[in-house]
Order: sequence, then structure tokens, then C-alpha cells
Amino acid sequence: MFRRKLIALNYPQPQGFDSNDEKAFRNLIVWLEDQKIRHYKIEDRAALRSLESTEWPKAFENYMNDLGSPYPASERNAITDWILGYAVRLEYGDDAEKFRSVTPQTLNSTSGNKTPAGGVSSNPLDCLDFDDPDFKAGVTSLAMLLQIPPYHDHLEQLKAICVLVKEKLSKEALEVASKEQKSGDVVTLDRVELGFDTGDYIINEAAKILRLLHIRDLRELQSKINQAIVSVQTLTANPKTDSRLGKVGR
Repeated sequence: MFRRKLIALNYPQPQGFDSNDEKAFRNLIVWLEDQKIRHYKIEDRAALRSLESTEWPKAFENYMNDLGSPYPASERNAITDWILGYAVRLEYGDDAEKFRSVTPQTLNSTSGNKTPAGGVSSNPLDCLDFDDPDFKAGVTSLAMLLQIPPYHDHLEQLKAICVLVKEKLSKEALEVASKEQKSGDVVTLDRVELGFDTGDYIINEAAKILRLLHIRDLRELQSKINQAIVSVQTLTANPKTDSRLGKVGR
């Protein structure tokens, strides 16, 4: 599940990497810090480089806290995917100027993307390579900013980003959120009781989100039912109503 990111980072041994292999995992962390992330000064990396030390897990936990990881060190797969995404984002950032200089015109001239009529497309989205490592890095970076859990398929993760933007960041959603915040009716995810434990932190958080979405849909349905009831009551309570004609009698 990590192969694509490892390849994008030019990791020496991307094939068959297993995050549960303690030696391979520790080597990866040190390599990422030395080659890509460089969060610590060289002299401050000694604890991480002591791969055989019994204090290494504590050093790794401190390192994750310093990087601002949203996952506990015990969530090995989640934290591996997160730190790889973090490194990919930094790697992309190193070449940001190169990508800023690219315009839709230069993309079209190099890619040769055409419109259905045979002309050159002026839409830069038509020129995107959705399997390009830089595009994947951008999706990963955006997911991290929006606090969306990592996923091995970047296109599915992009769909999740689109749903979140539509549901939470549209003009209408922001207006509703502003009203709820003023009224104090705000529920954070950590206050939601799931009622069961899957044994996986990410799945638990996803289940909480699904529960909240389900409750929201039920509320919307109840509101529509109430509106229908009121409409029917208004219609039947009007003595001038002629149901056979489907209109109000004169």
C-alpha cells in the first residue's frame, strides 16, 4: 500500500516494504529524516539513528509529536502512510517554482491534449496526468490539510476531498456552520460515542463520521415529513377545499 509513495520518493527498496518489519520501518524513518524531511539538525538525529537502541521507540514517538502527526505511534500503518505523505509534500514543495511557471498554454503545447473538435483545450484540467507523482503529492497534501484519513487510492481520496468541500466548505455550508457556532450547537468528533470498537483508530473515526451523516440525513427527512404533514393539515382544515377537483372551490 506504500509502494507508490516510496517510488515517488526514490526510496532504494520500495518493493515489498512491510511497516510491521521493525528493522525496515526504522531504516525508513531514518532515511526519510536524513534525505527528505530534515526536521532535526544533524546533531539532533542521534537518537533516531540508534536503530538498535531500546530507547528508539521513545525517540520515534517524540519525532512524530515534533512533526505534528495526528496518529499515535502505535498505529503503524496509518503513521507510515502519513509520514510518507508528509515527505512527498515536502519533496513537491522543493520544486514548487518549477510548477508555478507552467501555464495552460505550455501544458497544451507539450501534452498535445485536444478538444473534441480537434482544437487545443484551454482547460488546464484536461492536461492533468492523474497518475503523476506530483499530482498524487498534491492530493496527499490537500488531504492532510483537511484532516482526511490516508487511503491507498489517491483518486478515491480526491473524491472524499470533493465531498468534504461540498458538504463543509461551500457558501451554504459555511453559513449554516456560522449559525450553529453562534448558537453553541457544535459537536466535535471526539465527543461522538460510536457504541462499538473496531480495533482500528481510522475505521472508528470513519464510522463516527458515517453515524453523524446518517443522523443528519434522518433530520432532513424528518423536517420534510413535518413540512408534508403541515401542508396536508392546512389543506384538510380548509372548508373550501374540494378534493375531487384538486383545487379550492369558489
